[in-house]
Amino acid sequence: MTTAQDLPPRKRALLCGLLLLTVVYILVVTTQFAAEWLGSRSQLASLRAASKLDPFNALYHYRLARYYDLVVRDPSAAIAESNAAVQLNPHSAHYWLELANSYQMLGNEDLQTHAIERAIQADPTTPDVAWEAANLYLVQGQIDKAFHEFHVVLDGSGNMIGLVLNHCWRVRPDPDVLLREVLPAGSGCYFAFLDLLMSKQNTEATAKVWDAIIGLHQPIDLQHVFEYIRYLLLHKEPEEAKVVWREAASPLRLNAYLPSSNNLIVNGDFSLDVLNGGFDWQYRKQSSVALTLDTSDFHGGHRSLAITFDGPGIDEAGIYQLVSVRPNTTYQFSGYYKNGEIEGAGAPRFALQDLYSSKAFFMSDELKYGSAWRNVNGEFTTDGDTQILVLRVARVPAGMAIRGKLWIDDFRLIEKPADEGHS
Repeated sequence: MTTAQDLPPRKRALLCGLLLLTVVYILVVTTQFAAEWLGSRSQLASLRAASKLDPFNALYHYRLARYYDLVVRDPSAAIAESNAAVQLNPHSAHYWLELANSYQMLGNEDLQTHAIERAIQADPTTPDVAWEAANLYLVQGQIDKAFHEFHVVLDGSGNMIGLVLNHCWRVRPDPDVLLREVLPAGSGCYFAFLDLLMSKQNTEATAKVWDAIIGLHQPIDLQHVFEYIRYLLLHKEPEEAKVVWREAASPLRLNAYLPSSNNLIVNGDFSLDVLNGGFDWQYRKQSSVALTLDTSDFHGGHRSLAITFDGPGIDEAGIYQLVSVRPNTTYQFSGYYKNGEIEGAGAPRFALQDLYSSKAFFMSDELKYGSAWRNVNGEFTTDGDTQILVLRVARVPAGMAIRGKLWIDDFRLIEKPADEGHS
C-alpha cells in the first residue's frame, strides 16, 4: 500500500496543501454557519458572538446596534455598532437610519442630519426608507425636508396614503402646502386627501382639493364624486354641489345627466342607466317595495320604472331625485303614471319638497284609477331660500298596508317663463 511518505516531494506538498485548504474551508463555513445562527437570535450574547465570529459582516453589527438602541437603551454602544455597519456597507440606507436614530437619542442633530442624508443618498426612492427619514426630519422640526420625503413615500406606495396625509395634516393643516409639496400628481392621492378633509368637516379646504382634482385632467372616480356631493349637501352647500356635478360630468362622460332649461329633472324617462347618486335618480331599499325598470310598458322613451308594493309600513317607494332650482321662482311640473289595481288605504303620490325644510311645494292627488297612462301636472313657486327639491313617490297616509303595482315615467320640470309668471 502506498503512503504519503512514498509519494514524490512535489505531490506530497500538493496533497498537504489541499488538506490544509479543506480544513480552512470547513472552518470558515462552520464559523459562518455558527455566526448566522447566533446572529438570528435576539439575545445580546448571541449577537456579540456573531459579530466576533464574522466581524466583516455589516448585518451583525446592524442587528447589535438595534439591540443596544431598542432593548438596552444604550445609544453610545448603538452608535459604535452602526458606525461599524456603515463602514462595512455604506450603501445600506437602513444602516444609516439606525445610526441617525441613535444620534437622535443623544441629541446630536448635526450628525443625525448627516446620517439621514446618507440614507437618502443610498436609497432615494424606496418608500419605507423615505418614511423613516421623513419622521426623523419631523422630530428635528425640518418640516420642508420631511414633506419632501413624504412625497417620495406617496409617489412609490399606495398603501400609506392615509397614514402620510394624517401625519402631514397634524403638522401643517394647510391644504395649499400639502397639495404643492406632499401629494404627487395622481387623482388617487387627491381623493384620499378629500376624504380626510371631509372627515374633519373642513369644507373650505375640500373645495381647494376638488379644484386641484379637476385641474389634474385625470380620470375621476364616480363614487368619490357621489360621496363629495352628499357631503356638500349635508353641510348645506348646494351651490358647490351643483358645481361639482357640472365639473365632473365631462371627464366622467355624464353630460346626458346634466339638467337643462328644457327639463330640470335628469333622466326623467328612465332611458339612461340609473346612477344612484349625484343629481340622477337614487334609490334605497324599502321594506315591502320592489323597483324594476320595465321595457315592456312605458309612456316616453323605451322604458318606465315599475314599483311593486306588497305589505305594511310603507311611507315611500324608495326612489327619489335631487333637483336644482332657484329661489322665488315659479315652476311647472309634469309626470305620468299607470297603476295595476292598488289595494289599501291611501295611495302613492308624486311629491316635490325642499331638501332642508321638507316643505312640500307640490303634492299630487292619489295615483289611482290609471289602467292607462295618465298625466299629473301642477305649478308652484319656491321660497326665498329654496335651492334643492326632492322629487319622490310618497305614500299618504304612511304606514298602512298597500298592495299593487305602479308605473311612473316622463317626468318634467321647467321654469315658468317670466311673462307667464306675471300674467
